[in-house]
Amino acid sequence: MDRVLKDITPRSEDFSQWYVDVVTKADLIDYAPVKGFTVLKPYGYRIWELIQGFMDARFKATGHQNAYFPVLIPESLLKKEADHVEGFAPEVAWVTHGGEEELAERLAVRPTSEAMIGAMYSRWVESYRDLPLLINQWCSVVRWEKATRPFLRAREFLWQEGHTAHRTQAEAEAETAQMLGVYRETIEQELAIPTVAGPKSAEERFAGAVNTLTLEGLMGDGRALQLGTSHFLGQNFAKAFDIGFLDEDGVRRHCWTTSWGTSYRLIGALIMLHGDDRGLRLPPLVAPVQVVIVPIGKGEDRERVTAAAHALQAELSEWRVTVDDRPEYTPGWKYNDWEMRGVPLRVELGPRDLKAGSVVLVRRDTGEKESLGRDALAGPDGAVARTLAEIQQNLYRQAEAFRASNSSVVADCAGVQARSTRGLFWGHWCGDVGCEAQVKQETGATIRCLPSGGEWSPEGAEAEGPCLGCGRPATITAVFARAY
Repeated sequence: MDRVLKDITPRSEDFSQWYVDVVTKADLIDYAPVKGFTVLKPYGYRIWELIQGFMDARFKATGHQNAYFPVLIPESLLKKEADHVEGFAPEVAWVTHGGEEELAERLAVRPTSEAMIGAMYSRWVESYRDLPLLINQWCSVVRWEKATRPFLRAREFLWQEGHTAHRTQAEAEAETAQMLGVYRETIEQELAIPTVAGPKSAEERFAGAVNTLTLEGLMGDGRALQLGTSHFLGQNFAKAFDIGFLDEDGVRRHCWTTSWGTSYRLIGALIMLHGDDRGLRLPPLVAPVQVVIVPIGKGEDRERVTAAAHALQAELSEWRVTVDDRPEYTPGWKYNDWEMRGVPLRVELGPRDLKAGSVVLVRRDTGEKESLGRDALAGPDGAVARTLAEIQQNLYRQAEAFRASNSSVVADCAGVQARSTRGLFWGHWCGDVGCEAQVKQETGATIRCLPSGGEWSPEGAEAEGPCLGCGRPATITAVFARAY
């Protein structure tokens, strides 16, 4: 086995270590001198840029605009919404000095921006004509997590947060549902990750929200990951920050507000769901390099083959293509290196291929090889376009099959424990907080969402059944899982 692969722990041996090996060896991140902080390297940041591009286009298509708000929030402002500050208090980082001078009031380093944006919206909204106010922010936030893991839980992470204000409750609730749908389109279509959607239970919802909608995905080790959330805030923040408007009838009313967000933990999801023992397997739509061309040749052949590889790169310029012509590495080393980085498609070009007018295509998702004419590669109907589309679809199908084989219908906690709490569990819940806590205590699984009837579910999921906690008849269907 090549040295590149020797550095990666097998997934089945230690999933957590495999994950850390991949994010570092594939050149996605490095660890910063400050504990809990990481540096997002160019290859990792490019994945985020691609995800961001797809998502941002959808935000703008639904009428949202981007803005930027300060990173520091006065403590008095943060405390205006009691439930909100209580939920974030343990994770807030504080600035207490400016230079050598102690500040008169502590400043919170942004854990989320509801307080700051609420204060600004109270200035910007005066009339019903100012509504709806639809703003998104791309930024980083700081939360002082005790246990950190790259992309999944860091003390500083990249994300976006949308914040909107509306004239009516119905408009705000429609916005909440719409933005969850925007997330779902991006995550399923571009990231090839199947999701389960639904409201959170009251215990799991966002601090200060009336309702939280969530998207949950199943990762390769059988644990769930929250991929994106959209919150209906009711009038809680509008009243706390006095975000009001003069309505058409001359009466001043408070707005109805929402917030919604997702982060670069989506990169962690890509790794944990699609990755294998050789490293990353990236869906082509979010791969920094979609095609790598590896010229193979020595002496005089090397120069001719390398020139042909660069000419081919120009022919395939509609995709993200690179030529690996590094002379210090063998072709085998290069193959392993690009496989570890998750490049969807490799093109091998040697002297014999050059003479025959052919190339060899190698798929990262299946390892399949195909020899075909060079003139069959380019264009919208060519082999590169066709194969990349097939890889994108195949990764989604594989993820769907994995979710199906790791989803169960259970009637009690023993049913969860029988599978070592690996996977998603459809069960019933009576709605009692004590039963929810009991299931968590006995199994470690929490309610991930309360899916609607239109959501995917394993065969046998019924409308009624015994509550997992108390065993009494229950009508609320819940998805339980151990989660990151």
